[in-house]
Amino acid sequence: MDLEVKGVAASPVSQTQPCSGRKNPLQQGWTSKSWAMENPCLPVVPRLDLGSLVDSDEEEQDILPEDLPAPTGKYKLKNQQYKTEMKEEYKQYSKRNAEKTKSNIAHQQNVRNKIDGKCIQDAEAIVDDLTTLDRKALLQHGYADNPYTAQRTTRKSDAEVVAAEKKKQTVAEQVMLDHLSRAVISDPEQNLTTEKQEIAHILPDSKMAPIRFRKRTLHETKIRTQSTLTENMLSHKVQFDGRIISRNGHDACRELVGFFFTHDQSLTIYEYRQFGKNRTNVLPFIQKSIYCHQHGRRKGKQYQLGDFYIGANLTFLSSEHPRLPESIKENTVLTLRITNIDRGASDSLKTDSVEHDDINNQEANDRLVFKAIQDVLKEQLRKRGVRIFTGLGKYLQQLDKKRNGLLEKADFKQALEVFHLEVSENDFESLWLILNGNGDGKVDYGEFRHAVVGEMNEYRKSFVRKAFMKLDFNKTGTVSIIDIRKCYCAKKHPQVISGHSTEEEIKSSFLETLKDACIKSDEVSYGEFEDYYEGLSIGIIDDEDFVNILRTPWGI
Repeated sequence: MDLEVKGVAASPVSQTQPCSGRKNPLQQGWTSKSWAMENPCLPVVPRLDLGSLVDSDEEEQDILPEDLPAPTGKYKLKNQQYKTEMKEEYKQYSKRNAEKTKSNIAHQQNVRNKIDGKCIQDAEAIVDDLTTLDRKALLQHGYADNPYTAQRTTRKSDAEVVAAEKKKQTVAEQVMLDHLSRAVISDPEQNLTTEKQEIAHILPDSKMAPIRFRKRTLHETKIRTQSTLTENMLSHKVQFDGRIISRNGHDACRELVGFFFTHDQSLTIYEYRQFGKNRTNVLPFIQKSIYCHQHGRRKGKQYQLGDFYIGANLTFLSSEHPRLPESIKENTVLTLRITNIDRGASDSLKTDSVEHDDINNQEANDRLVFKAIQDVLKEQLRKRGVRIFTGLGKYLQQLDKKRNGLLEKADFKQALEVFHLEVSENDFESLWLILNGNGDGKVDYGEFRHAVVGEMNEYRKSFVRKAFMKLDFNKTGTVSIIDIRKCYCAKKHPQVISGHSTEEEIKSSFLETLKDACIKSDEVSYGEFEDYYEGLSIGIIDDEDFVNILRTPWGI
């Protein structure tokens, strides 16, 4: 049956619904004309012929429109000439490019040969080139590239300053107690006075003798002596920190605090000891008295205020102090190094002294001689400092058959030749005259090594001691390699952070170079630990860079 809609012609379904998914326009009141004007349908997109994308080995041909006129003979000739010229120019360009490349390669080879030849000449000029151990030791310099965390450094520094001030205050209070409250009863003059009285007025029966003639104890006397001190007299003092110069780790890490009193030019030194976390004790180490230098240019001269400064050495005869530990009594002379001093008190009490002008000039000349020798050897040791410094120490120790730390002139000359350390004959003779001041023909080889190679300043050495004290928690003076491996942390090494090396590789490199400095393969003494960082310090100019090398892996 034919159906007919008024106003709309019948059409197939495909034509009545050209845009699918839309509502019927008739239901919305649209006419066919208005709907077409408002919503025009998009043209149909032709299908993509993927067959034309197939790869072809044939040479591409230019697609030209079909309605162009055929080229004339004139243009065909020009086109042929153009193609010929382009091919010729391309051949010439390729030839020139090949010749240029060949010339560049030859030039680079010549430059490389010259550089290699120069490197060979430089290597031959250097007596001992860098070894694998030197390169592994230089890996420790990488920690200097990573600055220590400022916040953590500030926090630790503040805590250390507070602890140091508390320690100094405790020691100062103990000194006042010892020399004020006990001054009268401990004065030797009281015993002498009592003995004189007993000798002059002795009776046959001491039990029947009057009380004034009996032997009295110090607590029963009321004698006033001439050496009675007052707080005002003891207040005129200079306080300083010191350490023992020793290869014994237990003695080298003792915390010593000294006082020099200007009223009588006397000095005393106390030891601050800590037992556990809460218990501390302050014990006299060097009794209060007037002392003289026992070594060097000032030997035999009394200590004065000008002798106290950071880096100065104080020498004492061990036999004069019976209470010293047995390990210290093994040496005839006890040497203490001042590591810190109360500059304010020193400057306020210091006066000009003419007596020591000649000695000061001699000491200044001595330092110039040492510096001249060290400057000559500095470049040779900058990258080989660890191996040379530790190796020289081990070699000199092997030459010391008597184990007293002293060697003769020929031994030192032989050591310098073995390690290719070139020192002129004049410099060596000047060096020997300075070190062999007493004229006995023997010199301490630790002192000789520091004079030739140089020595870390006290700021750097304080961090070396901190690192060792953290490792040596039993206070034995030696640390096992196993404990060092456990405590050494290489996580913050730049090569570990960048991924070029692993933590184990950096740790193994450190342990290998440290073992080379040790006599025993399973433990490290304080002297060997200090020697390692002494050699590492030679190639580092800035103090903070060196401190970072210790702070970062040891966490101090």
